[in-house]
Amino acid sequence: MKPVLRVGLIGSGFMGKAHVFGFAAAERVFDLPFRVELAVIADATMAQAEAARAALGFARASDDWRSMVADPDIDLVDITAPNALHKEMALAAIAAGKHVYCEKPLAPLAADARAMADAAEAAGVKTQVGFNYLCNPMLRLARAMIEAGELGEIRGYRGLHAEDYMADADAPWGFRHDPAGGGALADIGSHALATAEFLIGPVATVMGDCVTVIGSRPDGQGGSRAVAVDDIGRAFLRFANGASGSIEANWLATGRKMQHDFEVWGSKGALSFSQERFNELHFYSTDDAPGRRGFRRIEAAPDHAPYGRFCVAPGHQLGFNDLKAIEVAGYLDAIAGGAPEPFNFRAGLRIQTLVEAIHASSGARAWRDIPAG
Repeated sequence: MKPVLRVGLIGSGFMGKAHVFGFAAAERVFDLPFRVELAVIADATMAQAEAARAALGFARASDDWRSMVADPDIDLVDITAPNALHKEMALAAIAAGKHVYCEKPLAPLAADARAMADAAEAAGVKTQVGFNYLCNPMLRLARAMIEAGELGEIRGYRGLHAEDYMADADAPWGFRHDPAGGGALADIGSHALATAEFLIGPVATVMGDCVTVIGSRPDGQGGSRAVAVDDIGRAFLRFANGASGSIEANWLATGRKMQHDFEVWGSKGALSFSQERFNELHFYSTDDAPGRRGFRRIEAAPDHAPYGRFCVAPGHQLGFNDLKAIEVAGYLDAIAGGAPEPFNFRAGLRIQTLVEAIHASSGARAWRDIPAG
């Protein structure tokens, strides 16, 4: 019999459900080192928690995340609460000796993320930050092609994460508009930055331009509340390997639902990818004969692990929740000691460091160097 890993989840919204789907699918698709038990779900009210318990299959519900974190029967605390709450919840879980799975961004400030990473490492617990787009077999293939030299010398990079969930100026002020953990760059630009470093390597210097387009939003009580975070965040990047590029985070991009895209240009070839068709990677090679050159599509298939664990046929495609299952499987292997953590709190700190440097650069209208590591 496999040992049991008892999960306590904080938050039952979109990402909370995605995490539950990830645990459920991972247990059936992969040979996990644990039998996962959905032990407790905690939410802001008992009514919310109880509804989520019944819908998602947890054994118990709670409106007190602190008591759940302190429960000796909980092995892993999973945090999908608003960004500004991540630090307090994670530090409490770490102090109780729990492993911690936390959605991005890890914390509102790099100093907070550093405290979380230091505490986890001192306690010897395993951590994971939710960057499941990096689990896509097509992104792993892109990195392998870059590392193998198939594109030659990498010269340029462009990344974009654009959605329209904040495009309506009449949409109410929410936790993402709170300076303590909000803004497009932190919310979705963190994905663009993580992908850039995953593919190209460390960013050495940034020049940021962060813009607030909608200056106030309804407060839900008949008035309005000022918005002090960026609706659009852009940055020029210079990588440690000499390549240069840019990223953009935009949550006002009318018509876009999930445009997490990138292009990589090298001396021998190029890659192009769109999250809206994320089972495809497009590759251009200068080795093709003149008159025969053009981007050709590489379609996800069982050859691209772990696609084959989900489906034996090419072209049938993975989905967003499948990427969460891949993320969960890698994390549980790390907890069992069979693999390094896929994207731990130290890696989450790195992304928050980049976000803060871009914000600071935008305010100062100057390039900012990024500390190594």
